[in-house]
Amino acid sequence: MSPEQTTGAHKRILIVEDELMIRMLLQDMLSDLGHTLAGEAGRIDEAVALAKQGEFDVAILDVNLNGQPILPVVEILVERGLPFVFATGYGQRGVPEPYRQTPTLQKPFQSDALAQAIEAAAPRAAF
Repeated sequence: MSPEQTTGAHKRILIVEDELMIRMLLQDMLSDLGHTLAGEAGRIDEAVALAKQGEFDVAILDVNLNGQPILPVVEILVERGLPFVFATGYGQRGVPEPYRQTPTLQKPFQSDALAQAIEAAAPRAAF
């Protein structure tokens, strides 16, 4: 692992993504970066349940799950005070207006961008 890949503390990550191949790619990237998968969801109902009860440090959220907006999950995370990163193929315009300052990954992305987004959402000092 390069020094760039080891920056930041080990974090437990929740992945909310409707495409299985992207979830698998994210899992591999997170593992390479030294993070642990804390849970994953491909549907909004699964994501809401994990957002309410899951034990994780950061969530990576696809902004659109099979045509359903991610806002119910975002609201739970905000209420719990848990950081999150958006992942979208639509760029900043795909992110809900009140959350446009949230770290956002433009799909497709590389592991260095993922590491930077996680660090921006949940800096080392927070843990």
